[in-house]
Formats: sequence, C-alpha cells, structure tokens
Amino acid sequence: MSLYKHILVAIDLSDEADDVLEKAKSLAETNGARLTLVHVVEPLSVAYGSDIPLDLTTLQDEITKQAKERISKLAESIHLDKGEQHVVYGRPEREVHRIAEESDVDLIVVGSHGRHGLALILGSTSTSILHGACCDVLAVRVGKKNRHH
Repeated sequence: MSLYKHILVAIDLSDEADDVLEKAKSLAETNGARLTLVHVVEPLSVAYGSDIPLDLTTLQDEITKQAKERISKLAESIHLDKGEQHVVYGRPEREVHRIAEESDVDLIVVGSHGRHGLALILGSTSTSILHGACCDVLAVRVGKKNRHH
C-alpha cells in the first residue's frame, strides 16, 4: 500500500530545482506514484506593479518560452514525458492548487529556502502553497547546506 499515488512537484527555475526534483522523483518511485511537474510563470505586472507604461507581452512570452525549455530539460533529466509537465501562467499558489485538485494529487512537493525551519517566511510561495492545499505538502529544504550532522 503506497502512501501517495500522484505527486505534484512545483519548481522554480533556480539551480536548486534539481534537488527538489530528485527528491520528488525518489518519492514517486518509492511509492509507485505518478509524478507531475509544474512551473508557474507569474504575470510581470504583479511582480513589477502595473504602472509600467510598456507592453509586457513580448517579454512575458519570452519568459514563458525560456521557462518551457528549462522545464522540458529538467523533465527529460528524470525521464518524465511531455504530458506530465505543465508551464502555466498566474499566481503560483492558485495554479498549483488548481492542478492538484484537477489531477487528484495527494502530495505537493515544493522547494523551500527554509531560513526558519518550517516557520517559512510569510508571503513566500511555499507558504502560500501550504495554505489552502487540498493534500499533504512537502517543503524540501534547499540552499545553504549548513546542516549539523
């Protein structure tokens, strides 16, 4: 009896995404679970305020295109087929929750720059994914490898 049947891993495009992905892949293999990969491209107007008087669509398209290429490479590195990778556009927490609910996901894996253990910096993506999630959420510690053994 496996603990999880469908794992959704939400990754950003940082170098640590590989670590998060590796852990999610191992979890999926151990549980014989399906693995789905998602990356959310945030609207630039959210990131930079809507007072910028320039057309952000071409820039947005470029960012999305680059994100798709990077996600595709990451997915390839763990032999994940096209149907299991999503690059979506919107607010990360909203999109991750939506995909999790639509796809019957029972574990969401995210990377966390956990500077305060699980008291994650409020407002960070990991925290917002945790709130209102319909299933378990695993925050994988990434970044500084200064753990005491």
